[in-house]
Amino acid sequence: MPKWDLPYPLFDADNHLYETKEAFTKFLPKEYRDAVKYVEVDGRTKIAVLGQISEYIPNPTFDVVAAPGAMEDYFKNGNPDGKSMREIFGKPIRATDAFREPGARLKVMDDLQIDRALMFPTLASLIEERMKDDPELIHAAVHALNQWLEETWSFNYQERIFTVPVVSLPIVDKAIEELEWVVERGAKAILVRPAPVPGLRGPRSFAVPEFDPFWKRVVELDVLVTMHSSDSGYARFASEWDGVAREMLPFVTNTFKMVNQWQPIRDAMASWVCHGALFRFPELKIAVIENGAAWLPGLIDDLAGIYKKAPQGFLGDPVEMIKKIYVSPFWEEDLVELSGLIGADHVLFGSDWPHPEGLAEPARYVNEIKELSEADQALIMGGNLARLLKV
Repeated sequence: MPKWDLPYPLFDADNHLYETKEAFTKFLPKEYRDAVKYVEVDGRTKIAVLGQISEYIPNPTFDVVAAPGAMEDYFKNGNPDGKSMREIFGKPIRATDAFREPGARLKVMDDLQIDRALMFPTLASLIEERMKDDPELIHAAVHALNQWLEETWSFNYQERIFTVPVVSLPIVDKAIEELEWVVERGAKAILVRPAPVPGLRGPRSFAVPEFDPFWKRVVELDVLVTMHSSDSGYARFASEWDGVAREMLPFVTNTFKMVNQWQPIRDAMASWVCHGALFRFPELKIAVIENGAAWLPGLIDDLAGIYKKAPQGFLGDPVEMIKKIYVSPFWEEDLVELSGLIGADHVLFGSDWPHPEGLAEPARYVNEIKELSEADQALIMGGNLARLLKV
């Protein structure tokens, strides 16, 4: 790896681990042992949730994966030749120990010049949506995953790898119990899916007063809330427009889905202010990860217009509140413009390593912010996240 001359340490807000097959099954209670299965289909291993085979992640064992940064050219320059996703991914590689456990990962982080990182699971993004009709199961499955994460990675590995557990909210008391369990074991950030919360009486926003006891406890424990890209359930709308019933398939070209791909995070952020939770708990620290920033300017404009017409519908200025969130933009976006919109002190560097959508060399991110002052660069590349986690 080339070495970059960096006058500041890097704290990556978006690193990923690849789960092993036992991540959801090892600690799953016996009464739910059939909820998650790995099955063979035409010689390939697939994951089945509640008996339904999922293609959301085509290779859920992660034994063979696309190389880190394989899609860099695609995201920077587009796809003028109309290549297939398989062609864009390029030659796959065998998963390494650095994808599976923290000791080996630290050595690679040293090579990549990453001092510290938030570490997100990968397969976890499909579970909640496929269990939405069984809230008790969601809580059991999420806790089983968190037990595996704590055993395999820990939530704070040598003050350098901060693994992010999932907390699901269907049953408020169980959500609080899970929050306290992971924080007691060192978690400094949690992942909450940017989607309506499933429940026995139907879905509802995480920002309605029902969940205030949970957010109150988050504030008391001073935990960072990350809203990372996940399957938010919006595929059903695309399926209706397409006239085909199918689950979300991230690696299949669907232009209608691409037009609306940032609608889930836009709606989630709007909900924070429209349903009031961010006003009721202004101390909440919220970071948007792996959702880019393209959705943000339009949302700010819309909220400003609505606030002008219906100020009585908000508990305060929604634009002022939205600008309090932290955003980890994609490296190919205009990071200088984003810094001007919400302030460099609210922008987080995230490489998405080792996913193919991210950067093969995370430190190269500094090229995209070289027009900013060194002080602002230092904030984006790690200072902001260190402040949020108090490390």
